[in-house]
Amino acid sequence: MPFILSEYHSPGLSVNWTANKVLFHKQSDFQEVAIVELEEMGRALVLDGYVQVTVEDEFVYNEMITHVPLFTHPKPEKVLIIGGGDGGSAREAAKHPSVTQVDLCEIDPMVIEACREHLPEMSVSYNHPKVNVITKDGVKFIKDHPNTYDVIIIDSSDPIGPAVDLFGKDFYSNVHKALKEDGIFACQSESLFYHQDLIKDVHEMLKGLFPIARLYTATTPTYPGFLWAYSMGSKKYDPFDRMDVKKPEIEARYYNHDIYKGCFALPTFIKETLGLKK
Repeated sequence: MPFILSEYHSPGLSVNWTANKVLFHKQSDFQEVAIVELEEMGRALVLDGYVQVTVEDEFVYNEMITHVPLFTHPKPEKVLIIGGGDGGSAREAAKHPSVTQVDLCEIDPMVIEACREHLPEMSVSYNHPKVNVITKDGVKFIKDHPNTYDVIIIDSSDPIGPAVDLFGKDFYSNVHKALKEDGIFACQSESLFYHQDLIKDVHEMLKGLFPIARLYTATTPTYPGFLWAYSMGSKKYDPFDRMDVKKPEIEARYYNHDIYKGCFALPTFIKETLGLKK
């Protein structure tokens, strides 16, 4: 029988989903993990009552969080993904010809268990020869791997529960240390409309660590406000200098070279929030 899954985001914002079926529901050592069948968006991963990814639009998020930083780097080989337990971002990273290793570090093995069983579209990456699935705390893992990765992607849930430490200055500093001398970092930074304080804080932290800090966007129906932000910190390569560089073709449903060139164009109100020139 259909039921309503309600997400509370703030006193002025709640999201109600009509769900038809619960496919998986357990309490892990870290969070409540569920896979549900949504009326509009199909199967979805739900953590602590909040929809994280759906089969209908996951390709937008997973392609944008991976292909933009990976195409900004001229030859990425070793990639680290922290979070991303559904496997979608690892699936996309493994498509790049130059990438030889994708380490997927997910703190909660139950997320991997649930997605392996019910979200094969994304968890197919678990079996890819380039992908190493690591069930450890990413905050601790990254401290032990200085000067190791060409690209690090933080594919986290909202800054609550086990993901809260993935939005702090100490963590970003350790990310910087784990990157090679020309490395690139990218993370999701929430909604352009509802989380401007967080977007500004992340941008300021990255400016303090990296010579190049950029913000880019994509539209994802699953997430509140639809227009979603991604933050990038780069030690050497500026995406603005890479706009006209020929890039290899990647099989994708959302991402293409025109999207790469356009996603860094920011609306005026966000430029004002970040203190950028209009």
